[in-house]
Amino acid sequence: MIDPKKIVLVGMPGSGKSTLGRVLAGKINFPFYDLDDLIEEKEGKKIARIFAEKGEGYFRKLESSVLSERLAGGEAFVLATGGGAPCYNENMQRINSKGVSVFLDVPLNHILQRLTQTALDIRPLFSGMDTSEIILKLKNMYVERSPFYEQAKIKLRGEDISPELVIASWMPLLKAKS
Repeated sequence: MIDPKKIVLVGMPGSGKSTLGRVLAGKINFPFYDLDDLIEEKEGKKIARIFAEKGEGYFRKLESSVLSERLAGGEAFVLATGGGAPCYNENMQRINSKGVSVFLDVPLNHILQRLTQTALDIRPLFSGMDTSEIILKLKNMYVERSPFYEQAKIKLRGEDISPELVIASWMPLLKAKS
C-alpha cells in the first residue's frame, strides 16, 4: 500500500537528493535518511570500500535489502537514494508501491559542476576520472537510468529545485490519501 508520508528522492549522482532531502525533511518535520548512510551503517564500511572489496553486484543487493527494510516500516520519512538504487533489483517498483517517488531531473552541466566541486573519492563510480571522462559517464548513465527515473510519481526538472516545489507537488497526494 502506498504511503504518501514516505517520500523517496531519486535522480542522478550530484542532483542534490541528499542536500534537498535534509532541508525538505526539516520543513515538513519528517526524519531524513540517506540510503548510502544507512548502507554504511549496516555494513560498517564506506561505500567506496564496499565497492572495492566486494564489487558492485554485492553492493546493489545490499542496497536493495536496506531500501526494502526502510520502506517496510510505518514511519514517515524523506529518503535520498543513491543514483543507481532505482535502476536495480526492481527497486523503482518497490519504491512506487510503498511511497511517493520524486525524480530530481537536474541538467547534466549542473551535475558536472557539483561533482567536480566535491571529493570524487566518495563517489566510486567517478573515482580516478578526469572531467571529460566524467561528462561521458554522466551522459551514458543518464540514458541508461532515465527510464527508471521517469517512473517516479513526481518529476521535477531544472537547476533550482526547491523544497517548496517538492512540497507543492507532494501535498495533493497527501491530501488525496487523507
